Amino acid sequence: MRLDKFFTSIGRLSRKECAAEARRGQISVNGDVQKDPSVHVDPERDTITHRGERITWEKHFYLMLNKPAGYISSTEKSDNTVMKLLPPEYEKAGCFPCGRLDVDTVGLLLITNDGDTAHKLLSPKRHVAKSYRFRCTEPLSDEMVKKLEEGVDLGDFTTAPAKLQLDSPREGIISITEGKFHQIKRMLAAVGSGIDYLERIKFGPLELDTSLSRGEWRRLSEDELKALLDVAG
Repeated sequence: MRLDKFFTSIGRLSRKECAAEARRGQISVNGDVQKDPSVHVDPERDTITHRGERITWEKHFYLMLNKPAGYISSTEKSDNTVMKLLPPEYEKAGCFPCGRLDVDTVGLLLITNDGDTAHKLLSPKRHVAKSYRFRCTEPLSDEMVKKLEEGVDLGDFTTAPAKLQLDSPREGIISITEGKFHQIKRMLAAVGSGIDYLERIKFGPLELDTSLSRGEWRRLSEDELKALLDVAG
């Protein structure tokens, strides 16, 4: 790939910035100063440095974010998108939220620039489960739980059966394999309750790292990434 494409792909420099740094002699390829940003390099074999620092190339990034309330799961140009919680190089590298959490929903959000894997994880055909800790406004009766576990007619579609583990009539964990807009809120409303609190704690094989405070993030471990890619196929 071109040298400037290499730097933009990892979010290190824009093409304009790469050209300027190359002209200043700040970029080297295999020990030689390279002033032509259009030169082709092999990121897996060539040694590329910027201002004396060796730059490691990664095609894809996979991050776990503990989303706080008040942020939208979007790459829109706005001050309250989840991308503003990350260093700017990830947005420059084309990272985006894999799926959406409502603005007031908190918890596990996968951030990546691997569009193919994201598409597979979100495909209804894959049935990738998502689990949420919830607190509802009205106690759930046995009949309400039965409706949720059998599938709820929401008018535009009927949900797949949910799985519930209740700690009390108003609190517990709900797992679904779909991810329609406001789906859990709509499901609870359809059976006569509502949502006071919703936190995603699991997405496929990924479990929310409880050591992360709201708004904090980290890269996936090798084991987490392998499990995620296995699910995506």
